[in-house]
Amino acid sequence: MWLLNAPPRDLLDKKHGFKLTDDWLARAQKGSVRFNSGGSGGFVSADGLIVTNHHIAADALAKLSTKDKDYLRTGFYAPTRKQELKCPDLELNVLEEIVDVTDKVTAAVKPEMGPAEANAARRAILSKIEKESTDKTKLRSDVVTLYQGGAYHLYRYKKYTDVRLVFAPEQEIAFFGGDTDNFEYPRFNLDVAFFRAYEGGKPVKPRHFFKWSATGPQANDLVFVTGHPGTTNRLDTLAKLEHRRDVTLPYVLNRLRAMEALLLQFGAQGPEQARMAAKDLHRVANARKAFMGQYQGLLSPAILARKAEEEKELKKKVGASPELKKAAGEAWSRIAKTEKAWAGFERQYYLLERGDAFDGELYSIARHLVRLAAEKPKDNSERLREYRQSNLESLELRLFSPAPIYLELERARLAGALSFFAEQMGGRHPLVTKALAGKAPADRATELVNGTKLRDVAERRRLAAGGAKAIAASEDPFIVLARSLDGEARALRKRFEEEVEEPERQAMGQIATARFKLLGASVAPDATFTLRLAFGVVKGYAVDGVELPYTTTFGGAFERAEKQGHREPFVLPTRWRDGKGKLDLKTPCNFVSTADTIGGNSGSPVLNRAGELVGVNFDRNRHGLVRNFVYTDVQARHVAVHSRGVLAALRALYEADALVKELTASSGS
Repeated sequence: MWLLNAPPRDLLDKKHGFKLTDDWLARAQKGSVRFNSGGSGGFVSADGLIVTNHHIAADALAKLSTKDKDYLRTGFYAPTRKQELKCPDLELNVLEEIVDVTDKVTAAVKPEMGPAEANAARRAILSKIEKESTDKTKLRSDVVTLYQGGAYHLYRYKKYTDVRLVFAPEQEIAFFGGDTDNFEYPRFNLDVAFFRAYEGGKPVKPRHFFKWSATGPQANDLVFVTGHPGTTNRLDTLAKLEHRRDVTLPYVLNRLRAMEALLLQFGAQGPEQARMAAKDLHRVANARKAFMGQYQGLLSPAILARKAEEEKELKKKVGASPELKKAAGEAWSRIAKTEKAWAGFERQYYLLERGDAFDGELYSIARHLVRLAAEKPKDNSERLREYRQSNLESLELRLFSPAPIYLELERARLAGALSFFAEQMGGRHPLVTKALAGKAPADRATELVNGTKLRDVAERRRLAAGGAKAIAASEDPFIVLARSLDGEARALRKRFEEEVEEPERQAMGQIATARFKLLGASVAPDATFTLRLAFGVVKGYAVDGVELPYTTTFGGAFERAEKQGHREPFVLPTRWRDGKGKLDLKTPCNFVSTADTIGGNSGSPVLNRAGELVGVNFDRNRHGLVRNFVYTDVQARHVAVHSRGVLAALRALYEADALVKELTASSGS
């Protein structure tokens, strides 16, 4: 997962004879798109057409749907620009520039500062850099922490908020195989969706976009993935990984299982409830399976033994240098000490500050309104990160979104979260009793949801405009609740920032500096939901002595449906069953390669040597779940939709002639 301002030119030349040029990189950078709802995509026409995954589009599809039109389930197609549907709160980012600001940040944080002072100084300089950049360029400006504090880069993005839905297939084919086949291979998914970006009421004319390959990849082809991987833990110390295994992941998995069970039960009440819960259920089930893969990886003695050996070797090299030993020799032990302290209040932090105890849209809105009123009057350098000037526009886009909020689902989610809060902290814990206010979780959830006016965007705007005075005077039950818990939540955040985040950032920065001096930039930083370049080779792999081919076919989808008795989740859409005779069943559907991907890479363009789009990444196999901690290409693969298969389906089954014409007319840039 290489930085685009530190690409692996020599490695590519040595391994694959590929000369990575500045022009190729520029096209890859400017053609790639980040979905702020979580995911990636890419421009694929001169008129602002963007491809991503159906499951990345799910949030927009659900918000655009109604009781009578369930676009998430049935799909959508706009043959003309006038029929494209505007998404209520979708923000897309295109990376324009990367600036190394490491020296500015490190100069502001003095070695003699204590954790609290250092955290304040770091927050102030980051705010200053972002605000100055935003004011100067009018671009979204985010300072990204790399190597856990070893480097800081300023990322400037062109932002698009007028985004319209063009096409999405039925969920049955986009997520064929459901949770059973998730993180597995072979796969048979048309997991694609198309949007269009607008500016000033007209389609965007991107400087760079990817030509859609009509043929797609062949075996052993070199391919690249340009996307926004979310989070990896490859540079974590052994102590941090053991903490993740023993403390963090058990809590996370417990919460996800409880949420999944609740959403399944809610959806089983009827078709409308199933529609309401579908988006969240997919998200939660996907996360549960991904985190379980991480957990299994950390339970593997081989994985931790490999990490322990890597750490031992680095410590040995640091210890052999008096200069490095003095600078970083104690860093590992300080991190271990910090992790022990973190274990004492981590659950409480997640429940209260992260909001796990109050799952749902309405509490999140209330908390933002309460904090916005408190943070906005402060100097920009003193605000919490999410309320800095550079972030406000994006925050307000979500806060004042007209997207529907389903009260029935809100009651169920909140009741489940309050019950989970009590399970984790104990029914007599002061914060639990304060949250429940003398009522059972279901009754308290009903009281809060039925009594709030925050479903009304005008009411949210009124409270935000009124500032601290309006918030203090509000009797809205969600505002009252968020207001009453804000002190404890802020205290937990302050404790985390000063006792965990800042000491670890300093220690990890010292380790990173030592690693740079010893190894140079040969190790890529952990993922940060920023644009990265990965590469690999298209090829299959063996499982239990069975060779799996690099690609699957449409015919394979029909065979799998038949073998599974056409039962859920192996039911092909009616359009596919009726149109089987229109398809060449040998047409490639999905393919795999060894390129390095993780969560956040969903929707990433897969490119060939010429920079043409040959696929759209949508998943990893189960062998790839350990990539959170180590990269392996023995069996680990990312899974992508084949570009040729997309065109074939659009032509034969969806009568999407205008879309096909736009894709095939693309000449690239």
